[in-house]
Amino acid sequence: MRSLTLTPRTTPEIPVDFRAPPPSPVASGRRSTSITNNEFLTEFLETSLRVPDLVLPNKIFPRQSHHETPPKVDFVSLCFHEDEDLINIVSDSIASFGCFQLINHGISPRIMAAAVEAARGVFLVPPGKREVVSRSPEKLWGFEVYHEGEDEGSELNEEFIWCKDDELKLKLEGIWPIGYPNFSKTMETLGSRVEKVVEKLFPIILKNVSKKLASDGDIIGQGHEVGPLCCIYKHRRDVNRNDQWVDSLKYDVIRMLIRGTDYSHSLCLHMCDGSSEFHVYSKKSWLSFCPEQGALIITAGDQLQILSGGHYKDVIGKAIFKREREDNISMAFLYSTQNSKKKIQTSRERTISISQQAIFVVILTLMYHVLVFVLRYF
Repeated sequence: MRSLTLTPRTTPEIPVDFRAPPPSPVASGRRSTSITNNEFLTEFLETSLRVPDLVLPNKIFPRQSHHETPPKVDFVSLCFHEDEDLINIVSDSIASFGCFQLINHGISPRIMAAAVEAARGVFLVPPGKREVVSRSPEKLWGFEVYHEGEDEGSELNEEFIWCKDDELKLKLEGIWPIGYPNFSKTMETLGSRVEKVVEKLFPIILKNVSKKLASDGDIIGQGHEVGPLCCIYKHRRDVNRNDQWVDSLKYDVIRMLIRGTDYSHSLCLHMCDGSSEFHVYSKKSWLSFCPEQGALIITAGDQLQILSGGHYKDVIGKAIFKREREDNISMAFLYSTQNSKKKIQTSRERTISISQQAIFVVILTLMYHVLVFVLRYF
């Protein structure tokens, strides 16, 4: 019997076409939507992120007040005779200009000249040694150090801040052993005279404003409270180029305006004999005048403005020396309200509040009962 072998049939393979579909036709006159959106986005970003063209003013200073000179006030008539007319003149001058000139103040010209001469010596300290007593945010005293690359005007003036500080004393004795004793003695002598003037002057200035002083928290400005403290400035001689002098003035004023709150104070007493001009700067205007020889220029500080409720104007003063044949020294003594409040309180009538009176009555009552108990049983 023949065996049958079955073999499977092979079916022919059908090829599968995996070709992608053809792209959709695009009209030759129209662009794709994605390209159009990208252009709109680019245009929007260019419009939104465009930096505006800023036009800065040519003048950075406020307008100048012309043909006005602060009054010259006699210290004896003002503080000892308490002339009402003079008091009103001083009040009006501080409210209008932020300053006035004080003559016949009692500080000897000999003492002032000796302090100026001694102050010249502090600027003879070599620059390499000044870093030890350079000013910093933590230390208000010392040399104002100018670094390379700053405005060229900084080369014209130098500055040193002096105060009664033990650390400053030790460091100056170390770097300036020969000249420091005389410098310290003359500065302390002059400083004590200035304090006596302020002690008499400050209550008179506050006489036309509210008699109630602000609290300690209200009178302290944004900067550090100081006093007495003296800023000593050295003005370089022979600045012949007018543009160089203007650059120096702009640099100093901008620096003073920025640092104005570093030294919170009530009054500043300027000594600037021999100066060509004296400039007073405020936020709205600035004043230029020729100071009286031997006079103290009194300018108001931030604390006085607060104490007066904004009646008095807070200003910054600066002595100007033009085309001089030698270096000149000017000084500015800053006096703080915190130091003057104790003096003012002694001259004002002291009052006892109702709460203090109630406590006093309770104490007296308790003492009375204790005394009666002791006398009855003992």
